[in-house]
Amino acid sequence: MSLVSNDDAVPPDAIALRDSAAGQDQHAPLLGLPLQALVQHGPITMPWDASVRDVARTMRDHKVSSILLVQEGQLMGLVTDRDLRDRVVAEDLDLSRPAADIASLNPITLDQRSPAFAALLLMTRHNIHHVPVMDGQRLVGMVTATDLIRQHSTSPLYLTRDIHRQTTLEGLVGIGRQIKGLQNHLSAANASAYQTGHIITAITDALTCRLIALTEAILGPPPVPYVWVAAGSQGRCEQTAKSDQDNCMVLDDAYEPRVHGDYFKTLARRVCDGLAACGYIHCPGEMMAMTDTWRQPLHVWRRYFQRWTEHPESKALMLITVFFDLRAVHGAFELLQALRQDVMAHTPQKSLFLAHVVNNPQKLRPPLNLFGQITSSHSGAHAGTVDLKNHAITPIVDLARICALESGLLEVNTCDRIEKASKLGELSESSSRDLRDAFEFVSRLRIAHQTLCMQRGLEPDNHLHLQELSNFERDHLRDALSVIQSLQDVWAQRYPSGLL
Repeated sequence: MSLVSNDDAVPPDAIALRDSAAGQDQHAPLLGLPLQALVQHGPITMPWDASVRDVARTMRDHKVSSILLVQEGQLMGLVTDRDLRDRVVAEDLDLSRPAADIASLNPITLDQRSPAFAALLLMTRHNIHHVPVMDGQRLVGMVTATDLIRQHSTSPLYLTRDIHRQTTLEGLVGIGRQIKGLQNHLSAANASAYQTGHIITAITDALTCRLIALTEAILGPPPVPYVWVAAGSQGRCEQTAKSDQDNCMVLDDAYEPRVHGDYFKTLARRVCDGLAACGYIHCPGEMMAMTDTWRQPLHVWRRYFQRWTEHPESKALMLITVFFDLRAVHGAFELLQALRQDVMAHTPQKSLFLAHVVNNPQKLRPPLNLFGQITSSHSGAHAGTVDLKNHAITPIVDLARICALESGLLEVNTCDRIEKASKLGELSESSSRDLRDAFEFVSRLRIAHQTLCMQRGLEPDNHLHLQELSNFERDHLRDALSVIQSLQDVWAQRYPSGLL
């Protein structure tokens, strides 16, 4: 981040923060490396109607762990060594059967120009170890977890694998303790804030899904469909090692409290308590699925959003900052999709509501004085610091959310919202680029600061001492804060307080 070359002229804390953020890992380029650079050889394919025996022999002869099944040049399925073990040997399956019977059909693929980060995230999210690589409709080859392991940046894959193998809460708690180390690893590998947020969140999602699976194994299958939903930073895929939990449940309208209430209350309590044991503290505002209010059928959630948008009092606006950033993690995803489509179809039409949403965050102004210089807190436990979360990151998140509400966007991630708003013409290309760059910069400062805290044996926080920065970094932070302030003013003019 810093271009200062004379370390003697930079405070020691600035050097530590800079090195933590920029990283010295010789394998750092992995996350941005195009997948085509990781493909070891051309695709190993077999006809769609090939037998299990022929597929196994081909895998042996080519010394590969997977085979791609094709029909008329089109990818149809994927067979891995795990499929042969679990679906053939363990089940004593006839080897003359078509391999299509044991294949993963329509496997997830990635374009050869996609960065290795995309494969890493995909494997982490879905607990898979093989991703076919494409050039349009043409098969290029395969990238495996082993290919990524060779690059020495595979902590998320190891953690995800271990998460899905755990059979007890204690085992998951042990993995939860490693998340801070994962953030340190990503920081040393010079991962972007966007990449770090997605990877840390993917681990949280995996822990959540495993806790749900272990709980359902005890309680039995759910009596009616439901979806477990992440909110807040987890919903936006922007978590760091310092995160509490924000979540909720949307239940099918067939839910009957007297018949089904105890099941879902117990499920939610066990999962939320399990997440707390893994390091994700209970939400201080109790915005969690274990709170009865946030564990409701679809029609109740629709009523919630209708009330919040039609009567945007202060509490409603506070809830909006959490519950408009929703993402399905487990269960019947279509329940959340129906809710989001309904909500986003109506909010752009409510100018009074949007005016409240725009004006409410104005109290979180960037810490700049009349001369455009950064000001730090003057008193309290964090005197002399800048609160990067509340006075830099949250205002950008708010601006991106306003773009989504104004345009009816279904995107949840902050950078994705900003980019989509630009494509729709709601935000100029230059403003979009400036805001995304500002978000990336302050987010990386926050991650680097938290990494430095953990290296010192302290709990990570969001309060940055300006002495930790070089003059170059301080100038860039001031520029980022100025971008935020300017765009806050633009939206305040678009929705003046006189509308309220």
